[in-house]
Amino acid sequence: MPEKILLEVCVDSPEGLASAIAGGADRIELCAALETGGLTPSPGLMALAAKAPIPVYAMIRSRPGDFVYGDSDMAALLADIDAVRASGLEGVVLGANHADGSLDRQVLAGLATQARGLGMTLHRAFDLAGPDFAGAIDLAVELGFERILTSGGETTALKGLDALAACFAHAGDRIAIMPGSGVNLETLAAIQARLPFRQIHSSCSMAVDAPAGKARELGFVAPRPKRTDAGVVGRMRAALDRP
Repeated sequence: MPEKILLEVCVDSPEGLASAIAGGADRIELCAALETGGLTPSPGLMALAAKAPIPVYAMIRSRPGDFVYGDSDMAALLADIDAVRASGLEGVVLGANHADGSLDRQVLAGLATQARGLGMTLHRAFDLAGPDFAGAIDLAVELGFERILTSGGETTALKGLDALAACFAHAGDRIAIMPGSGVNLETLAAIQARLPFRQIHSSCSMAVDAPAGKARELGFVAPRPKRTDAGVVGRMRAALDRP
């Protein structure tokens, strides 16, 4: 029997966390503010996620924007890693670049050292490192990352299939390549037809209408927010389990 394909679901709220678990997710990427690509989750959300029956990896990203980090950024990122460790979560999701998009070896090495003993995912900062994805993969292996979350340098994994295929070929069995971005029930079959992935990343979300009221009027609520849906998680899990 082939090894089960692992489904990682990204969430940024207690409700999303519960929905992902109920739907059958195998691992959680825990964030704040997914609409900006994900930020470090709050201590309260980490404490809640520490009770989850599946592994939870916390995003380490102290601000929106690029992944070019100075000394003050680094201090915040290191403290965030300490907070994840204290909360009892399984691992962290890290990334750092130079201004030209290449991975920042010095910053990543410092983060990886701080995270020693925790699992590590290299997030989509990797996608800025093209076209030298081979060198970026080698660096991730050297620093001890378990997996790379990537869309092949494109806005979605479906658009990045050619680059993703090359990443799988270069990585071999040294590190897992985990496709993500735009992975849903509509795109899964095409991605699965091209790539030999054994784990995949999705928000498994649905757009919902925000309730009318003062909070929406004042701009505290997006007009069409997305929420992790247990039913979508379950259907994605079932699709991955089909022979």
